[in-house]
Amino acid sequence: MIREITADEVWKRLPERIEDSHKGTYGKVLAVAGSRQYRGAAALCVEGALRTGAGIVTLASVEEVFGTVLPRMPEAICMPCAPSAAGSIASSNSSLLINELSNGCTALLMGCGMTNCADTRDLVRALVPAAGCSAVLDADALNACAVSGLPETAEGYGLVITPHPGEMARLTGTSISDIKKEAAAAASDFSRRNRCVTVLKQHRTIVASPDGHVWINTTGNSGLARGGSGDILAGMTASLLAQGLEPEDAAVCAVWLHGRASEVCSEQNSETAMLPHDIFGALGSLYRGSGRR
Repeated sequence: MIREITADEVWKRLPERIEDSHKGTYGKVLAVAGSRQYRGAAALCVEGALRTGAGIVTLASVEEVFGTVLPRMPEAICMPCAPSAAGSIASSNSSLLINELSNGCTALLMGCGMTNCADTRDLVRALVPAAGCSAVLDADALNACAVSGLPETAEGYGLVITPHPGEMARLTGTSISDIKKEAAAAASDFSRRNRCVTVLKQHRTIVASPDGHVWINTTGNSGLARGGSGDILAGMTASLLAQGLEPEDAAVCAVWLHGRASEVCSEQNSETAMLPHDIFGALGSLYRGSGRR
């Protein structure tokens, strides 16, 4: 049975802000993201994580990326990584990143703007099993998995993947048309076989759990049909994981919030003129409207 994600389902799952709290109360995200070529992707996923409530977000990336991220998000912690010859995050950073994960991280995010290369594949294989937390894999981390297979998380932790139909087709060895034709079945089957939560991004995004639960999201609009929207969603999902939500709940809430914020945003900016980063302001309106802090 496919269930629709509703506002009530989301607000009852989202964590409350606590009066007597500190940054550690709301989790720590390690975002391994960005490259010389794709600097904005890192900025968008980091802001997505921070705007959805994470207490600490550390960005691990190459030096050139920080000049894009910090002017917009000075709250982010920077972790410089050695670059590959092509300007991506070199696989030689794996020990450094595993050490950082052991320093209290409660969610790992990988893939946004990393580039599809051997270094990315090696980092995904090294970091996900070693992380003592749940993980979100997006974009180039998924392209890496299409070559080397989906990594296993440490025992007791979950994995959320956020493919669009093209990435899903590569992961499953099928065609985009086949994925679109039976989106719910494709996502559900993949989740069951690989013990992960699948967020299949499309006009009506599907969230499928390894336990057989399938959700459909009806929020969102064509204003999200731009590069960068997925980076924001990945950051939002990692943020909710870091704050203690189970992988399925984090995915369900992030997908609905992401889509609903785009609807609020388009009322002022139009679907044509709105940009992905415009939805951050709309997120604040949603939280205020719900009576949340």
